Amino acid sequence: MSRARPFPGVSAVNPLDPSGLIQLVATPIGNLGDITFRAAESIRQADIVACEDTRHSRRLLEHLGIREKELVALHDHNERYRATALVDRVKDGARLVYLSDAGMPGISDPGYRLVNAAHEAGVRVEVLPGPCAVVTALAGSGMPSDAFFFGGFLSVKSGRRTRELSESLERRETSIFYESPHRLGGTLEILQRLAPDREVCVARELTKRFETYHRGSAAELSVYFSAHPPKGEITLLIRGAGKD
Repeated sequence: MSRARPFPGVSAVNPLDPSGLIQLVATPIGNLGDITFRAAESIRQADIVACEDTRHSRRLLEHLGIREKELVALHDHNERYRATALVDRVKDGARLVYLSDAGMPGISDPGYRLVNAAHEAGVRVEVLPGPCAVVTALAGSGMPSDAFFFGGFLSVKSGRRTRELSESLERRETSIFYESPHRLGGTLEILQRLAPDREVCVARELTKRFETYHRGSAAELSVYFSAHPPKGEITLLIRGAGKD
């Protein structure tokens, strides 16, 4: 059996079980050269490649010289019902790889419903580590990294976004958010109003050709980005209260 229950309500999967396998594979957040050897080999060996966006993932597979793979769309809008069908195929012996568009599946990306369905069915899941914008931005920002809070994407609603930013200013640890370039100016205006002297970092286009890290006070960055509207993917970091 692939699932053992040593304690009521606790599931464990035998890593030597000969049945199928699900692998979550982290993919480059910008530079395709960041794909790992292990990730590439995992994709080559897969029977099924489930993708957040098959068109996006097909470009990665073409870069790796991988063709003739069965690609299945698995995204926010269909994961709830499609995950079960995919897990059933894995139970029959298929090897499935899941790719989100960039970074680690399940981290502000689809994937966690697939993992839950796998655990419930006693199917083995492996995670292949790799690129992630959160830790990349934190390492490159120079902000305290002994502890941090990741809030995912900031709310599109201004009231809720203000509350999220207010809470981040009260935390001792560094706060990290994903933000749209079209909303960054408004977010920095809120931070400037709440804490104009708090240090902020805007990490943009990580690992890509035009990667930048802009550090300064909330007031300084608000002025800068009002004059230089940003493009590309944004990771926003806010220094914690009382951190050296």
